[in-house]
Amino acid sequence: MSEIHEHSNKTVVSAEGMKKLEEKLQYLTTVRRAEVAEQIAIARGFGDLSENAEYDEAKNEQSRLEAEIVELENAIRTAIVIDDSDVSTDSVNVGTTVKVLYVEDGDEEEYAIVGARESDPMNNRISNECPIGAALLGKKEGDTVHVDAPDGAIVLKVLKISR
Repeated sequence: MSEIHEHSNKTVVSAEGMKKLEEKLQYLTTVRRAEVAEQIAIARGFGDLSENAEYDEAKNEQSRLEAEIVELENAIRTAIVIDDSDVSTDSVNVGTTVKVLYVEDGDEEEYAIVGARESDPMNNRISNECPIGAALLGKKEGDTVHVDAPDGAIVLKVLKISR
């Protein structure tokens, strides 16, 4: 998803992540609202609303859509946008890229530390809230980190921090 991190009702997001949130909100409030309204109108034409499964489903979809819109509006309103130039590479934080060594097997991996909404583990964009991301936060180059991951304990060494 997007690069966001919940911080006591505040959402930390990159400029790119904010743009994606705003684009999604625009899509939901224009295109999706119109589609759902049309589904409701069509379902109304099927007759008795008390036994109309299509109408019920369309109304449920409308409720889900409106809830998602409210959630996005709240995330955008409370967002703290992290500008790349504001990100220090002194230690691991949201907005940094960190190269780590898996001590046990010698593998090296590079992760972009992002907020929860922007995480995409398949593309090495990990959340600052996931076990590895959370363990790396605040660490400096040369630090060794012990991570309690779902698959067991992992030991990582921070090799390099960049933007």
